[in-house]
Amino acid sequence: MRLLLAEDSVRLRQTLAVAFRRTGYAVDETGDGADALWMAKEGTHDAIILDIMLPGLDGLSVLRDLREAGNETPVLLLTARDAVPDRVLGLQAGADDYLAKPFALEELLARVQALCRRRYGKHNPRLILADLLIDTGSRTATRGGVPVDLTAREYAILEYLMHRKGDVVSRTEIESHVYDDLVSPLSNVVDSAICVLRSKLSVGENPVPLIHTRRGQGYVLSAPPP
Repeated sequence: MRLLLAEDSVRLRQTLAVAFRRTGYAVDETGDGADALWMAKEGTHDAIILDIMLPGLDGLSVLRDLREAGNETPVLLLTARDAVPDRVLGLQAGADDYLAKPFALEELLARVQALCRRRYGKHNPRLILADLLIDTGSRTATRGGVPVDLTAREYAILEYLMHRKGDVVSRTEIESHVYDDLVSPLSNVVDSAICVLRSKLSVGENPVPLIHTRRGQGYVLSAPPP
């Protein structure tokens, strides 16, 4: 999952970016409101964490501009203002969630996870395909009841494929949602990661492949026919 983090406090922004990346998110970050608006319009994000008190262009103005432009990416507002009128103003501007500073990192992570699920029309934290189960709350996966040992990046790819199960997902889409930096078109980083995922998902007795290659198109996560 790819996030846009707009926070003017360098220390807080760096702390949050590290925490999100360790959890498996790709993160675009900025401390400027005008940059945040440009990045949100030009990029593809699963959720936006937006500080209200941004220089250049305040967070509410960024949010209103995005909604007027038809951008429906879930937005969580961060602010030191916790009065009811401030929360109402943020929600009326189009925010999906609101978190006052100071906050617990665990709560922010949980709220962002919920927003990302909502992005794909999911509300249950458990995603299931055949005997594969992903718990987006604990960010763990099991197959046939057997835990699958995944790195944060591997988990991120698998969760994205689960949200898109049944769809052919191109390498470019995986790169844009999972990797921070631009990946060279000649790089085989996605192919290598998929190969490792296939191997790790081969647990239990006679496991049936779930990740399938569509040559020249990408990958699809789907259950075998009954």
